[in-house]
Amino acid sequence: MVDNKPELGAQERAGRPFPVSWDRFHQDCRALTWRLNEIGPFKAVVAITRGGLVPAAIVARELGVRVIDTVCISSYEHTTQGELRVLKGVCDDVARLGQGTGKDLLIVDDLVDTGKTARLVRDMLPDAHFATVYAKPQGRPLVDTFITEVSQDTWIFFPWDTALSYHPPLRDGAA
Repeated sequence: MVDNKPELGAQERAGRPFPVSWDRFHQDCRALTWRLNEIGPFKAVVAITRGGLVPAAIVARELGVRVIDTVCISSYEHTTQGELRVLKGVCDDVARLGQGTGKDLLIVDDLVDTGKTARLVRDMLPDAHFATVYAKPQGRPLVDTFITEVSQDTWIFFPWDTALSYHPPLRDGAA
C-alpha cells in the first residue's frame, strides 16, 4: 500500500517548538564554556557536523583552543532521523593529541537527541569530554556537560535553520 499523505513538517510532528535566536544561542554557548573552563584544559575541540560547528567555534574561541577538527556524521534527512553514516572521522593528528582514546579532547555538538550519534562518537573517542548546548532525556546520559534540557518531544529551531518573515497580526486572522 502506498502512503499518499504529505510528510509533516517538524513543527507539526514535534509536540513543542523551541525557537532559539542567535543571541540566545551565543549566550548558551558561553554558559557552556564557563562550565568547560573548570574542566579543561583541552588540547583540541572536535565538532560533530553540522550542528556542532557553530557551538564548537564559540567554545574554542572562549577557551583559547586553536586545534579544531570535525567528525562528520549523516543522520537526518531534513526532519526525519535515518541510519547513521560516518562521512569523516577524527584526523590522525588530533587522534594522536588525544592519545587515540580522546583524552584531553572536547567533543561539541548543538544537541543530543536520541543519543545515536553521541554513542557512535563516544565509541570513537571514549575518553573525550562530550559537551552539548541542549540535551533531551534519551541522549542526556551520553554527554558530560550540557546547558539546557528540553523534553524528548521538543523540536529545536536553531537560528541557522530559520529566517525572519512577516506574520500578520492575530486580529487579521493569522493562525
